[in-house]
Amino acid sequence: MGSFVHLHVHSSYSVLDGMSSISGLVDKAVKSGMHALALTDHGNMFGIKEFYNVCKKKNGPLKDKITVLERKLKDPETGEEEKEAIRKEIELTKLKMIKPIFGSEVYVAQRSRYDKEDKGDRSGYHLVLLAKNETGYRNLCRLVSNGWIQGFYYRPRIDHDLLAKYSEGLIATSACLGGEIHKNIEAGDLAAAERAILWYKKVFGDDYYLELQRHKTDKPGADTQTYVKQELQNKELIALARKTNTKLIASNDVHFVEEDHADAHEHLICLSTGKDLDDPTRMRYTKQEWLKTPEQMAEIFADIPECLENTLEIASKVEFFKLESAPMMPVFPIPAEFGTEEDYRQRYDEGTLREEFGEAFDRIGGYDKAIRIKLDADYLAKLTYQGAERRYGANLNDETRERIDFELDVMKKMGFPGYFLIVQDFIQAARDMNISVGPGRGSAAGSVVAYCLKITNIDPMKYDLLFERFLNPDRISLPDIDIDFEDDKRGQIMRWVTEKYGKKRVANIVTYGTMGTKSAIKDVARVQKLPLSEADRLTKLIPGRFPNDENDKEIKVNLTNCFKYVSELRDARDSNDPTLANTLKYAEMLEGTVRQTGVHACGLIIGADDLINLVPLSTAMDKETKEDKVITQFEGTVIEDVGLVKMDFLGLKTLSIIKDTLVNIKKSKGIDIDIDNIPIDDKKTYKLFSKGDTVGVFQFESAGMQKYLKELKPTKFEDLIAMNALYRPGPMDYIPQFIRRKHGQEPIEYAFPVMEKRLNDTYGITVYQEQVMLLSRDLAGFTRGQSDELRKAMGKKLKDKMESLHEKFLQGAQKNGYSDVEKLEQIWSDWAKFASYAFNKSHATCYSLVAYQTAYLKAHYEAEFMAANLTRNKDDITEVGKLMDECKSLKMNVLGPDINESDLTFTVNKDGNIRFGLAGIKNVGEGAVEALIKEREANGKFKNNFDFFERVNLNACNKKNIESLVLAGAFDSLTDIRREQFFVLNSKEELVLDAFIKYGNLYQQDVSFNQNSLFGALEDAVQITKPEVPYAPEWSPLVKLNKEREMIGMYLSAHPMDEFEFEIKNICNATTEDIKDLSRYQLGTGLKIGGMVTTFRDGMTKKGNPYGMITLEDYNGSHEFPLFGKNFDDYAKYMIKDLFLYIHAVVQVKGSDYRNHTPDPNVKPEIELKIMNIMPFKEVRKLITRIRIYLSLDKLTNDVAVELTKIVTENKGDVNVYIEIKDFLTSEKISLFARPHRMKINSTVYQYLKQAEAEDILRYKIEMT
Repeated sequence: MGSFVHLHVHSSYSVLDGMSSISGLVDKAVKSGMHALALTDHGNMFGIKEFYNVCKKKNGPLKDKITVLERKLKDPETGEEEKEAIRKEIELTKLKMIKPIFGSEVYVAQRSRYDKEDKGDRSGYHLVLLAKNETGYRNLCRLVSNGWIQGFYYRPRIDHDLLAKYSEGLIATSACLGGEIHKNIEAGDLAAAERAILWYKKVFGDDYYLELQRHKTDKPGADTQTYVKQELQNKELIALARKTNTKLIASNDVHFVEEDHADAHEHLICLSTGKDLDDPTRMRYTKQEWLKTPEQMAEIFADIPECLENTLEIASKVEFFKLESAPMMPVFPIPAEFGTEEDYRQRYDEGTLREEFGEAFDRIGGYDKAIRIKLDADYLAKLTYQGAERRYGANLNDETRERIDFELDVMKKMGFPGYFLIVQDFIQAARDMNISVGPGRGSAAGSVVAYCLKITNIDPMKYDLLFERFLNPDRISLPDIDIDFEDDKRGQIMRWVTEKYGKKRVANIVTYGTMGTKSAIKDVARVQKLPLSEADRLTKLIPGRFPNDENDKEIKVNLTNCFKYVSELRDARDSNDPTLANTLKYAEMLEGTVRQTGVHACGLIIGADDLINLVPLSTAMDKETKEDKVITQFEGTVIEDVGLVKMDFLGLKTLSIIKDTLVNIKKSKGIDIDIDNIPIDDKKTYKLFSKGDTVGVFQFESAGMQKYLKELKPTKFEDLIAMNALYRPGPMDYIPQFIRRKHGQEPIEYAFPVMEKRLNDTYGITVYQEQVMLLSRDLAGFTRGQSDELRKAMGKKLKDKMESLHEKFLQGAQKNGYSDVEKLEQIWSDWAKFASYAFNKSHATCYSLVAYQTAYLKAHYEAEFMAANLTRNKDDITEVGKLMDECKSLKMNVLGPDINESDLTFTVNKDGNIRFGLAGIKNVGEGAVEALIKEREANGKFKNNFDFFERVNLNACNKKNIESLVLAGAFDSLTDIRREQFFVLNSKEELVLDAFIKYGNLYQQDVSFNQNSLFGALEDAVQITKPEVPYAPEWSPLVKLNKEREMIGMYLSAHPMDEFEFEIKNICNATTEDIKDLSRYQLGTGLKIGGMVTTFRDGMTKKGNPYGMITLEDYNGSHEFPLFGKNFDDYAKYMIKDLFLYIHAVVQVKGSDYRNHTPDPNVKPEIELKIMNIMPFKEVRKLITRIRIYLSLDKLTNDVAVELTKIVTENKGDVNVYIEIKDFLTSEKISLFARPHRMKINSTVYQYLKQAEAEDILRYKIEMT
């Protein structure tokens, strides 16, 4: 066991407090000779399953060795002397294994966990708990879970009551200076400290220990007071230990792995507390909190060796036990009239069920489990055959019946019929609630049972989709059915599931937000005070992805690899600038650290029991709903290992778009469309695909896909499935061949005639994994299970498995009469090459159906379809821009909001144009819009502004709503008042809008009074004085547009500055908003700004010199630039309203020359912008002298070369073109100068560059004179 075990250890799951990686901790412990290690993160068990997995993997080779030795021990040929030696070797090998000790440093409330009022309730005393065995682990889960669910107040807190209730199987230690005993000693109350020790000993007996720490430090910038406190307390702790007969242990409160990680940990603490590194008040650690070796700990505690030995005692008390569990299926409530478990016990004895289940009987858990599974399976069979009759008719053919029976039998013997019952139940509930459900996704679409139950909506028999791709009968694995729901209704069905199965048995799944490559740089840069512009520059150097290495393995995008492959980042890390170099140094150390936890967007756990008995739980706020949700502390990738069943409720925006389109069609044309029963051979739809008019069409709208669709000209649904599968890295290389074969430009050949059946739809090319599986059966007689093994082995490149299956394939094929070995080897070679890229046909088929549905709607109802797309994408500016461009190309206008025509969402008007929805306006809720529409529908359109205020319910549609409607331009169709006039003061010093609201309320009160009067309504009885509407100057076009954008999130009409997008993104480096605070810039910084002149004025100074003021507006705001002296002489000619200008200015101390100025450090300078140049914006491109285009060799395909050559040669101009091509793997590069060709940077060139950069094909940089 060595001489010491760390029992107080934090990983990065002690969020923004610990920075240790779990693998790093385990590796260091093993390397240091420790054979046990605890993990005790603050108040949680987030890292426990990862910790278990890492230790299990580390112990794997040792366990394998023990298995071999035990086998040899049982060998009758082994002599007694040899057996004794083997036994000793087994024991020695066991001692080398690393024992994971599962724990948590919990917070114990100073009063009750339910007290959440005083400042003292906010934290709680620290206490380390360690699980001795499985019982202790379960109790630790309960304690930690209740700390979050019941006791959370700033931190998750438990209390003495919970500790007393769940103490069995746990070891407790008194923790650090924050522990209950330690706090009492610090307060000088030794009697209270003694009482607390005796209470803990009463609860935990000999499993309670007092903890000593010594963090003496000489590290620069470290906290030195902690050690002083520790030494004072240790003296009292030792005395109390002797007095109460309590054992002592030593710990180091580990927060990082290596000694040289201390400074990186300081950066992490700064991030946690929101402080800068140079802040003298920031929180500091002693920099001693690393995972010290047993020798180092022995040196520190040389005077108290017992506290080291006692750590070994604790480790010896802890058992090895498994966290894995067989699947614990939740119980589906079957109608009592069908049958109950008690009924089935009367009808089926153990022998009958053992015969029915065969070898699966014992595996699923014996008789009691088999009774439940039998009941579930029979009910599932009943529902399946009822559904089969609806899907296939009353007379099922033998093939379909055989397939259904096969699937049902596999589900039963794997123990999963209850899972399918639950899934079909909540999907049916969703449909009953009018929530759109997708046709399926993933391998589940290969199940005929799922199709009959309406879990999926694709017939597997029709499209050769395979069940064993979903559940392999030869390999037990949990089913995993991912279901798509319309995105904004997904939460509704998740709530339904929670209510049906009970809140205690349903939980969301945790997600861990780790510090990514870019965020690590930005976070550390803030702490280091690296300028924001420099941090942005560094993050822009991080590539989206790296090409695969020479062995075709993925290279992860992390800082270590970035330093290896990106020379600019490597140079920055090695820079002489310490701020820059340290930013990257510590960012690399902190990358991957857990930064926050959240709620998995779609994962849900349904338990067979209350989840608190099965897994640690916590709480987190859901970003979408803003409600606190109970979540598992183990993430989705490992949650199934502990036996819990995960279901994914995915939100698919496209389903919402389809549903909105159908509503729009009903509104505009009065037609009801059943989207699930549209013809799959619609010519107009395939014409749309063939023209590449697929903007907005699900998964078929990229520029590359459009190019191939135009060449392919698909004519059948199978073409779409194939393109969906082929259009991805790797298989994309086969698209040209696929196209040639479809059009008869290349012969279609089959090695053996039997292969045509499987490859006919893809013109003889293997596109899908299912094709490989089916052909292995047809040719070599593989079983269903073997064919799935082949798929898996090829996809994961399992060399040993591939070799054994290769031999089996050759033998089986020859046995079946396919004797041409050369052809068989070629088939195998083709499979091996392509199978790693081959796609899941089930998934491709499902999503191709969704794509076809969107294309059908666009082909037949384009305005309604585009309106739905705009509604669902209104918060994504990039997507909206693309959709707006598409609307223009379709010759339809997107009109602004209008109180007389707009609905809640984007809709289509009688002219076939799209009208913006009122609910999309900021600060305008659905209630206000519904009140407005209700009045409009009841009494007609509003005649003028007065009519609006006289009629609309001003309680439902309040001032804030109306103000936003006005600013968004929704009142512009009422021409009696301009929008500017609502925001000026009248003669009573009252805002005109306020006067209108007051008028409307008085008017409506009088109308109501007259209607309820004893004399009835009187003609013209209401004579409230109408509000005064004074003159207001008209806002400039840019002001109007910017206010509209602020209210509706986009520019519906073209912004006047759109034509200068290239200049703004590539030449300008500041906006009018940026220059409001010049102190953020270093002196001498050159700023380049573009905008439109909205106002100007001139005058004379006191000295009689002329001057001018120009107000420049851009996308972000406005700024007034003064022109004095020479600047006025040179640039007064540009004082022209609506002229677009480019201004180059430099930041300097007011009145000085930035080139020669030496600042006085004792005087805060007044900073100004010195104008260096002003010119018309349209002439700025003339300053560009060269463009540099950067290409990675792996991206330089023939298509890219042809397109780039075409762009350069067809757009002749005066800009020199330089192209740099870099080999990613070798870092070699060549620079090319297009000497015979100079290029003009026009809109065609810019759109190409923009698109290519967005697709990560190239980068470019322009250079100017």
